[in-house]
Amino acid sequence: MIELVTSVTRLWQRIPKAVLFAVAVLVQCALLVLMVADRMQILREGTEVTLQTQPVDPRDLLRGDYVVLSYDISQVPAGALAGKPADARHPDVFVKLAPNAKGLYEAVSVHAEPVAVTAPQVLIRGRVGSYGGSCGEDRRRFCDKLPIKYGLESYFVPEGEGKKLEDARNQQKLRIVAAVLPSGRAAIKRLLLDGEPVYEEPLY
Repeated sequence: MIELVTSVTRLWQRIPKAVLFAVAVLVQCALLVLMVADRMQILREGTEVTLQTQPVDPRDLLRGDYVVLSYDISQVPAGALAGKPADARHPDVFVKLAPNAKGLYEAVSVHAEPVAVTAPQVLIRGRVGSYGGSCGEDRRRFCDKLPIKYGLESYFVPEGEGKKLEDARNQQKLRIVAAVLPSGRAAIKRLLLDGEPVYEEPLY
């Protein structure tokens, strides 16, 4: 075993540094391509849901070139999960969404595992947040209300455009359209200001 490790080490040392650098660059490029392809799949194939944004504490407004977003579905009643054991301090959950009379998607129920839905319902995957979602002595039980993040909590905007979106968000005039795959993964597809599209993610 020691001889094998020694042989591998010697072989590794013989590889030119330029080759190792090139391999590292190729691996990073491959990972980047996979990330882009994954997002493209969500945007192309996901079911569109429109979500109402909510005002955000002033300390968490525009950060750099992106706007912080919060939604009606960012905090939901735990329902049947309340008090039940969780598999982690910040477990993944699945929230069933359905459109209301205005076409805005609202939380219907939250589940520890995927459940069946029928159109126009969708199931979106999220993670219970750091504050107020875990209860009990071991912090591994679901609280009565769950703060949930879906990976939709920030959006990059052109420089100088953030203040307008902040104001619209805090006046509840800003909505987002998200694409949601059957697996529950979601991504922001477009922003709506007073019902009109203002930013749209390219599909490629």
